Amino acid sequence: MENNNQRSTVNSQPPKVIISGGGTGGHIFPAVSIANAIKELRPEAEILFVGAEGRMEMQRVPDAGYRIIGLPIAGFDRKHLWKNFAVLVKIVRSQWKARSIIKDFKPDIAVGVGGYASGPLLKTASMMGIPTLLQEQNSYAGVTNKLLAKKAKKICVAYEGMEKFFPADKIILTGNPVRQNLLVNKYTKAEALQDFGFNTNKKTILILGGSLGARTINQTLMDAIETIQANPDIQFIWQTGKIYIDEVRNKVYGEGDRKIENLFITDFIKSMDKAYASADLVISRAGAGSISEFCLLEKPVILVPSPNVAEDHQTKNALALSTKDAAIYVKDAEAHDKLIPMALETVRDDDKLASLKENIAKLALPDSAKIIANEVLKLIGK
Repeated sequence: MENNNQRSTVNSQPPKVIISGGGTGGHIFPAVSIANAIKELRPEAEILFVGAEGRMEMQRVPDAGYRIIGLPIAGFDRKHLWKNFAVLVKIVRSQWKARSIIKDFKPDIAVGVGGYASGPLLKTASMMGIPTLLQEQNSYAGVTNKLLAKKAKKICVAYEGMEKFFPADKIILTGNPVRQNLLVNKYTKAEALQDFGFNTNKKTILILGGSLGARTINQTLMDAIETIQANPDIQFIWQTGKIYIDEVRNKVYGEGDRKIENLFITDFIKSMDKAYASADLVISRAGAGSISEFCLLEKPVILVPSPNVAEDHQTKNALALSTKDAAIYVKDAEAHDKLIPMALETVRDDDKLASLKENIAKLALPDSAKIIANEVLKLIGK
């Protein structure tokens, strides 16, 4: 590894890297983390992002300080197959635009982080003789990455056993890059709880449904308001997502100004480091990026996988942890009846919390972004 790194750093030309992916939010944080790690190793590197027009990455990537170009790409509609003719037209248009982007930018390498937005760019790059590296976040490989794997030089994965999807000689177990600011422990639990207006001596449950929200989790919490009030020794921090915040507030507060002392509600938590520092237990969907954060931060978690994702990969992510007693798995269909009783029982059980914390910590893979960045530079060096 040392020799390859030295070879890439003596290259006098600034590395030129295209990072492509997105269409869904979970691909953005890892992509930006990889870009930041490349810039840390090679500050002179030129990095261009390619995403899907109109999707979240078109705002989030510039916010992180990088240039992005959008492709007119869309994901396949698995429920209404007849609608996919328009998708096929968009794929062809996206491949033509990807070819133009590559000819203009002249990258040394193309990195794909998954999602349908990465397909046209990575396929076109391979056809034009540019080396490609893939990053697969989930325990069950996505369709796009499976299609691109044959031509890829390296495939960085977050779970063991990915040989069933990819050629074994291309796989590197790196883990998933996470938001770097979360790994700097700036707050004590007491400081974080005070910021939420909570008692520093009480157990606290953090409920996350992603930035947009999770219907089942939110509905379950709305129907459990009386239970929450009846358990004043437990505090709840509830991120509803922006889609559900008005419905939740109406349900919880009604027409008046009722205040529930042990409940904090918000549509989006800006300071996730404070939220994690506050939490004795987390309730969450089972997205790959979130799971990587829980592992690195050693957070006991109850996972409620979304049933509305491609290949049901969130369920497979959750099982990868629950089979090792590193998380508790609750099916989406059973959440309404089981989730809150399970959460209250778990958060009061110090031995169970300690066991979950110990087991999830064993699955953490630190420095993922830097390891992937090194692989990118090694491929350029070759």
